[in-house]
Amino acid sequence: MGQPAPTPVMDEATFRSDTVLSDVHLYTPNQRHLMVRLNGKGQPVFLSHFQLLWGQDAGPKGGDHSSAHPETSPPGSDPSQEGTGAQLDEDGDLDVVRRPQATPDPDPAGPSRDKVHPVILCLEEEAPGEEAGEGSLGHVIRIEHTMATPLEDVGKQVWRGALLLADYILFQQDVLQGCTMLELGAGTGLTSIVSASVARTVYCTDVGADLLAMCQRNITLNSHLTAGGGIVKVRELNWLREDLCTDPEVPFSWSEEEISHLYSHTTVLLAAEVFYDDDLTDALFRTLTRLAHRLKNPCTVILAVEKRLNFTLRHLDVTCEAYDHFLGSLCSSTLTVPRESPLGPH
Repeated sequence: MGQPAPTPVMDEATFRSDTVLSDVHLYTPNQRHLMVRLNGKGQPVFLSHFQLLWGQDAGPKGGDHSSAHPETSPPGSDPSQEGTGAQLDEDGDLDVVRRPQATPDPDPAGPSRDKVHPVILCLEEEAPGEEAGEGSLGHVIRIEHTMATPLEDVGKQVWRGALLLADYILFQQDVLQGCTMLELGAGTGLTSIVSASVARTVYCTDVGADLLAMCQRNITLNSHLTAGGGIVKVRELNWLREDLCTDPEVPFSWSEEEISHLYSHTTVLLAAEVFYDDDLTDALFRTLTRLAHRLKNPCTVILAVEKRLNFTLRHLDVTCEAYDHFLGSLCSSTLTVPRESPLGPH
C-alpha cells in the first residue's frame, strides 16, 4: 500500500504567477501578517500596522514629520540617502529609491519569514479588537487588505503610491487644513484616512461592494485618527459612468445633499497608483474633466504614480507603457496644469 498523501501546510500562502503582489507587502517578508477573516469573495484578509513617524519635537497636528510607513523600514527608503534631500529624475518627478535587500540574520530568534505564514485569528465577520498592552494607537494606522490578488482586485492591496501621497498630504497639512477632499480609486482607504487627520471632509471613493466594505472597515478601525473632527465618507464613484449613483438600494450610494456638498466645497482631488490600465487611465481623466467643470471652486489635483519598468516581448526592450500612457493623457487633458500652486510646483 502506498504512502498517504502529505497533508497541505495550511499556514503557508502560495503566490501564483497569475497574481500581482504589491511592493509594500513584498518588502516586509519578516512582518507578522495577521489573517483576520475571509472577505465576500473568499479571499484571505490580512491586518497590517503602519506608523506615522513624526519629528522629535512635533505632533500629528504640526511641525516636521517623517512619513507614513510600515512599522519596519519604509519600503522605498534608503538609509544612505537620509538628509540628502529629494531625488528627482530627468522629468522632475520624485524618484523613490527601492530599499536594498537586507542581509538575513544568520541566527534568527524565530522561524524564517521568507514566506508568508498568516496567523488565522478568526473567520467571523468581525475582526478582533486591539489586544491590551500594545500601547497607544495615536500614531498607528491599522489596514485590512488582501495580498497577491488578481489584477482586477489590486485595489485591495496597499501600494507605495498611497504611502507617498499620504506623506505628501501630511507635509502640506498647513495648506490643506480644513478643506474638502475627494479621493478617486481609494482602494483600502489608507490615503483618505491620513487625509482626514488634516481635512474637514474626505470623500473616499472606489467601485465594488466588497472593496468599499473593506474600506469602510478600515475607516472604523482608525477612528482615533479623525477624533479631531475629520469625516470620511465611503462612496461609490464609477469612472465609466457620468453620474453619481443615488439609488438608496445600492450600498455606498450618494444622497443629494452629499452631491451638493461635494460640488460646492471640494478643493482637492486625490488619486494614487491607479494608472496601470490604459482604458482606466482614460476613464479617470474623463472623470477629472467632468468634476472640474462641476466643482464650484478652483481645485488642485494631486496624483501619485510609480514609473514601473517592464521588459516586453513586443518591444524586446525595457518599457513603462502604463506610465507613458499616463503622461500622454495628462498632456492631452483639458485640465489646466499650473506651474506653481499653494502646494508648490506640479
